[in-house]
Amino acid sequence: MYDQTRAQQPAGQNRTPTERRTPGPEPLLPSAEREQVLQRLRHALNTFADTPRDALAEAESAYDEATARLVSALAARRELLRTAWAEQDTAAEGAEPADLTSQSDEHRNALRQYREITQRLLQL
Repeated sequence: MYDQTRAQQPAGQNRTPTERRTPGPEPLLPSAEREQVLQRLRHALNTFADTPRDALAEAESAYDEATARLVSALAARRELLRTAWAEQDTAAEGAEPADLTSQSDEHRNALRQYREITQRLLQL
């Protein structure tokens, strides 16, 4: 049977079925939410020939829903990040040097997560 994924790999790169790629970043929206919006968009595309104005309204509504859900998900993620490093700052007051190293690691991790999500947004 034809395997399109393997056919698109560069020559000499033979992956065995047990090899796994490293997972990418976590999706911004859960798969069920993404699927709902995509289903509405597919419906709009499929009904365009019969009812163009209704299809456009449906596509616009799907777009609005997707952006609202993304904004909400990004705000929630930001709040989790901010809470985590802000709590570390509060806990570090009067802390021992070993605790400050842990705090620095937490700050580094938060900064990495901010960088990753910001870069993902800029690539949209």
